[in-house]
This record gives sequence, C-alpha cells and structure tokens, in this order.
Amino acid sequence: MTRPRYIDIHAHVHFPEFDADRAQVIERALSQDIWMINIGTDAKTSAQAAELAGQYPEGVYAAIGLHPTHAADEVFDVAVYRALAAKKGVVAIGECGLDYFRSAADLAKESQIQAFKGQIELALELDLPLVLHIRAKENDDAYRDALDILRAYKQEHRERLRGDVHFFAGTVETAKEFLALGFYLSFTGVVTFAREYEKLVLAAPDDRIMSETDCPYVAPVPERGKRNEPAFVTHIADKIARIKGGDEDALRQRLVENAVKLFCL
Repeated sequence: MTRPRYIDIHAHVHFPEFDADRAQVIERALSQDIWMINIGTDAKTSAQAAELAGQYPEGVYAAIGLHPTHAADEVFDVAVYRALAAKKGVVAIGECGLDYFRSAADLAKESQIQAFKGQIELALELDLPLVLHIRAKENDDAYRDALDILRAYKQEHRERLRGDVHFFAGTVETAKEFLALGFYLSFTGVVTFAREYEKLVLAAPDDRIMSETDCPYVAPVPERGKRNEPAFVTHIADKIARIKGGDEDALRQRLVENAVKLFCL
C-alpha cells in the first residue's frame, strides 16, 4: 500500500456542493497523493460517504454518524449505523458530539446527549475511533459536558475509547483535557487566517495533531472565497508545520502518520 503526502481527515465531498464535479474533485486530490475521510452527519449522508469510499481501492474513506444538530430530527438507530460501519472503507464513528451553539433547549440537549452516548457505545463495540463535533455557546459549555461523558466511558474502556476532536476551537486548558483522554485534535483552514488558533496548534503534541478541510466550508488562505476541497488541505498542513517550527517536512509527515495510526488506514 502506498502512503500519501497529505490526509484530509474531515471532508464532505459527498455533499450536494460537489454533485456537479465530485469525481474530478476526488481525482484532483488523489493525483497529488492526498487522501480523505468523508464524514457522515445523518443516516443518509453516512450511507453516501460509505458508498463513495467503496468505489476506491484506497485513499477515500468514510466515517458514519449522527451530527448533534440532527439529533432532534433523527433518532440514532444503532442497527442502521452498525450495518453501515461494516462497509468497505468505513474507519470511524461520527461526526457526533454536542452542539450548543445553534440549539440550547433542554430537549435538544437531551437528544444530543443520548445520540452521543449511543455512538460512543457503537464505537467501543466495533473498536473504531470517534470523530467529535463539539461547539459551545456562551455560558453553555458543550466541551465540559462532552468531557464528563467521555471520562465516564474512559474509566471502563481505557485505550479502546479514542478519536479526534474535529475543528477544535476550545481553550488550551480544554485541549489538554482531551489530550489527557487520549484524543487527537484537528484543525481547519481557520489556522491560515486566524492567529488566535496558533496557541491551540502549539498546545497539541506533534503526535496528536491532524489537518482537515471540513470542505466545502472554511477554505484556507490563499483559496478564501472558493468552495473548499480536499486538495486545499496542503495549505492547512503547511501552516500547521510553520506554526510548529523546526523541521516542517517532518511535521507534515507526522500529520499523515497520526491519521494513519488513529484511523488504521
């Protein structure tokens, strides 16, 4: 098996924004030795991500899960997601977690928490990593609640509980708490234009950090204003390497090695 130069660990190439040129977008990345993991957000998009992964011998993978903002509309059906997880190229459960930014109603919170716990339990059952989506709101700490939930499972399951905190935007102190639980942190194109993220990049050890696009959203400099795509992950990984300092080529390769290790690519 070949090894890529870059890995976009969080993409959504199966979303409608790519309907007109999906195959070309994927080929553009693969031709540059860039791999990707497409992330599901509900049963439908999870099935689409898994189907797309199955069309490629390597380099295109999937995570299947129920995004917290969809948890009020879709009940997490473990049988559906267990079947999807068995498909070729599925390497993680998610994106799942807590999002208090858009919806802070008690009912919505409870739906999110139950869906989150169900996906944690499925990941543990299948020995797969989690892809976490956690977004806080002022005076409403989704990070704190997520950490409390994860710690409860960690006590029993230890190293089997693992994953990535996607698009991490918490504090350095919160980052250290996720790292202490054995999780990785990944960063998007915001690191190329928002300097406040530099302290978070520096807080992540070289062996616990990864790069992602979250495409089609948040295109990095110098592609701002365009539809984002996996090929643009080069700009993000290069910026992370510059922030970290030292041997930039070695750091870029470390980002790849981290993804390969966590997701067993």
